[in-house]
Amino acid sequence: MLRYTLMRLGIFVGCLVVVWGLVYSGAVPRGVGDANGMWVVLLALVLSAPISFVVLRKERDRASLQVVQKVDRMKSNLEANRSQEDGADDSARAQGQAPQAS
Repeated sequence: MLRYTLMRLGIFVGCLVVVWGLVYSGAVPRGVGDANGMWVVLLALVLSAPISFVVLRKERDRASLQVVQKVDRMKSNLEANRSQEDGADDSARAQGQAPQAS
C-alpha cells in the first residue's frame, strides 16, 4: 500500500514539475491574478489522475488485495472474539450464574 501511494505521489510531482515548466515558459496560461500556484497544482492533479490510473493498474490491484486480506483477517478475528464471548456466556448460564456485562 505504501509503495502504491509513493508511486502515485511521484507521478503527481512529475506532473507538477512539467506543468510548472509549461506555465513559466508561457506554453500554458498563467491563471488569473494570484491564482497561479493553485492553477499549477490543479492542472497537475488533473493530468496525474489518468496517468496513475493507467500506469499503476497492477500496483493498485496488489494494494487492493492487501486491503481485502486485512479486512477479512479483522472480520475473522472479530467473529472469533464473538464466539468466544458467546461460549463464556453459555457456560455461565449452564452453571446457573448470570453472565458478566462487558
